[in-house]
Amino acid sequence: MILPGDPAPLFLQKANTDWGRYSFDMAAGRYSLLIFMPSDHSAPPAFGTKVFRDLEAKRRNDILEIFCIAGDCQENANSCSDLPTADSIIVFDKDHAVHKLYNVASDQTLWVLVDPMLRIKLVLPDSPDVAENLNQWLDHAPRFQNGPIPALMLDDVLEPQFCQALISYYQSQPQNFSGILTRNSEGVAIQTVSQSFKRRHDCVLRDEALVRGLQARIIRRVVPEIRKSFQCTVTGMDRMIVGCYDAAELGGFGPHRDNTVKGAFHRLFAISLNLNKDFKGGELVFPEFSDQGFCPPAGGALIFSSALMHAVRPVTEGKRYACLPFAFNEDSLAYARSQEDITEDKISERK
Repeated sequence: MILPGDPAPLFLQKANTDWGRYSFDMAAGRYSLLIFMPSDHSAPPAFGTKVFRDLEAKRRNDILEIFCIAGDCQENANSCSDLPTADSIIVFDKDHAVHKLYNVASDQTLWVLVDPMLRIKLVLPDSPDVAENLNQWLDHAPRFQNGPIPALMLDDVLEPQFCQALISYYQSQPQNFSGILTRNSEGVAIQTVSQSFKRRHDCVLRDEALVRGLQARIIRRVVPEIRKSFQCTVTGMDRMIVGCYDAAELGGFGPHRDNTVKGAFHRLFAISLNLNKDFKGGELVFPEFSDQGFCPPAGGALIFSSALMHAVRPVTEGKRYACLPFAFNEDSLAYARSQEDITEDKISERK
């Protein structure tokens, strides 16, 4: 039985999204209401009432996401016509995998409220006043946790001359629109481009002297601080790139995690190194914890776990240049290999 204070069980299940699935780890950053529907799809008494419409309004105001967990439902929204709103995310839980994770019987209606950190806040049985109780609770709840961020901010990692050398290299090389590492409808990792979600241009760092210089500074100035703050020794780096968020296209990056798909499982820490200061916007934000934005000084770094959801707010003036490597170690490489084997096995089973 799930209880308030428990971490919400994460799931990946078919849904009425553009991708055809939904990964619940991406629900962090706002409240989530999971409505577990009985097998006969009978509508709870609260559906269609004014107080339920008030919950839907909170969704439109980006305070709440509503999920209808529909057991024994065919994998299209038309087969679930009794569900309350076309705006909700319908999870097609035909195999009852999500019901089992939450220990909900197939003939039971249950309302579960999850907070922005993906922790259980309320577990409510169905009743005529359940939507009213949820509305009252949400009306008095903080929009964000506004707690401390488990991230490390360092200054003086890169000298001004080295920052300028990296910017000059970027400006002298071809740049590509930065892609997103994600999954397709079959769960296979792919690179794709979505200008509505990510607007950044990247240049791969191929100059050996610059690569060695960057590695030396991170080993000397960042690795010891990671060891001290996170009790973790990193031994390798990848994705040696220089990126640019340009105000001309409101450069930014939507909420995401950096280690959730094949090709990224090994990443332990993201290292975001700012190379300049003549821009506005572009702050990193961690919506699971707070709406506070963070921006290292030029030559400084923000280091955080690759598992944390984070976003980059749009740059509104100038250009933000950044160097954006990841750090890993042998243990994380071994873990990635084991997970990628499991992923391949699951894909093979579906074929």
